Amino acid sequence: MMTMASVGAPRSRNTLTLYSALDDVVCHRVRLVLAAKGVTYDLVPVDPQSPPEDLIDLNPYQSVPTLVERDLVLYAASVVSEYLDERYPHPTLMPMDPISRARVRLAMLRIEHDWVPQVQAIQLGNKTQAEAGRKRLAELLVQSIPLFKASKFFLNTEMSLADCAMAPIIWRLHALDVPLPKDGKVIEDYGNRIFRNPGFARSLTEAEKKLRAMPE
Repeated sequence: MMTMASVGAPRSRNTLTLYSALDDVVCHRVRLVLAAKGVTYDLVPVDPQSPPEDLIDLNPYQSVPTLVERDLVLYAASVVSEYLDERYPHPTLMPMDPISRARVRLAMLRIEHDWVPQVQAIQLGNKTQAEAGRKRLAELLVQSIPLFKASKFFLNTEMSLADCAMAPIIWRLHALDVPLPKDGKVIEDYGNRIFRNPGFARSLTEAEKKLRAMPE
């Protein structure tokens, strides 16, 4: 069991435990939320192909990420992320007005349904599936350039839960052998704004640190 460092002063002893794979875009999403909030927690590394017995007892799907806080057990990255944003409200990672919040939730849904499966196909699929995943991920990047241009962060002027879902994908593009599109500097600039944040560095496992170099 490892303990992830906090941002600023610790919040007394850890009450949170996160079961997480060490190189997984969905688990990274939750670790980034925790880092942005400055919350300390115990990290239990999990091989998704061979989950530990305690995770099997806690989560009927045996999936990661799984968050445990005393008697509360949560799973599914979207559920865990929104719980953490409400449980630790500063800094907030959701807009205040309902329309903007709905847009962020839709963005997260699109990332989960459209983007994440391509990453998983590249990492876990056979050669044909991986190539199809690369092609589709490249298409999604091209289609999303106007969204990256529209605001400093993804659909918002401040970092949100949508960025916590998107940034781990952008961090992995080089390792996934997916080049940025011709007009992709705006995506590179977006990623670097997040990657330079000390919280992002703290969200990375040792395996994820090796995927690419930190921007200067």
